[in-house]
Amino acid sequence: MQKLIAYPLSIIYYLLFGATLVIFHVVQWICFNLFGYNAHKKSVDVLCFFLVLNTYVLGTKYKIRGLEKLPADTPLIVASNHQSWYDITTIGWYMRKIHPKYVSKIELGKGIPSISYNLRHGGSVLIDRKDGKQALSAIRQLAEYIEIHKRSAVIFPEGTRSNTGKPRRFAENGLKILCKYAPSAYVVPVTINNSWKMTRWGSFPLGIGTKIEFTIHDPIPVKDTPFPTLFEKTEQVIIQSIN
Repeated sequence: MQKLIAYPLSIIYYLLFGATLVIFHVVQWICFNLFGYNAHKKSVDVLCFFLVLNTYVLGTKYKIRGLEKLPADTPLIVASNHQSWYDITTIGWYMRKIHPKYVSKIELGKGIPSISYNLRHGGSVLIDRKDGKQALSAIRQLAEYIEIHKRSAVIFPEGTRSNTGKPRRFAENGLKILCKYAPSAYVVPVTINNSWKMTRWGSFPLGIGTKIEFTIHDPIPVKDTPFPTLFEKTEQVIIQSIN
């Protein structure tokens, strides 16, 4: 019965989702080209607000713990497990004050209204998973960017999202580069629960009645923590909180 109800709700959701992307592609272009970074950033914040709001059609609820733990006026490296596309929109809206930028696969850099434009112009970096040298160079570029501008980089060390909620093995190279070239940053471990249920049946229909939960853990100062210790602690604290 739940899956049957999900069909019409998913149709409504995708209509809203598509309209939001098309409208805000134009809004982003105007803001970026006429008014610069700050205006573009605000337009992306509003885009993420509507992308989150659209999911309410599916009965989605959100619970975010630990926002008060995010340090101000300092570069941050947000490291999280990865369960679905909805992880990114949730971070984009609820953690907007830290100016999140993403390490994203190069395929997302074109062809998707709003999303591709923001990835290319909003400070994020696109990596080619088949070209390790290019990927590490791009991540270094992001690290240097957040170090200078005191913004935040978001990385999913699993690389590929988990479709069942069960975490994959964390890879250390990306996080290591971010820490090396953003030495004044704090690593912020984040645990995501239940967002995989949005795509429990695939892309259509979408899951309904999902309660997405984010837990922001205590930040870890990069400069005071040897990387092997930092990496192990980050992975453990994230995984231990996955339901």
